[in-house]
Amino acid sequence: MSLFKTYTSLTPKTKLALGTGLVAWGLLGLTFADKVESKLGFTPTDADKAELEKMTPKIHVVEKRQDKS
Repeated sequence: MSLFKTYTSLTPKTKLALGTGLVAWGLLGLTFADKVESKLGFTPTDADKAELEKMTPKIHVVEKRQDKS
């Protein structure tokens, strides 16, 4: 049985509980991710931030030349 078919066969209350649980899990992750990272020692160093800055693409704006006809 496919995952979608299994989901559609659930009762509406179960679908609501599953959706609410997923949203709550995501909100908890967004809320406590920084605190957990700092306690586990996964905070980036200045060298890590500099390395990431070097890999970030740079955008240079070039003005379009207007041809006079």
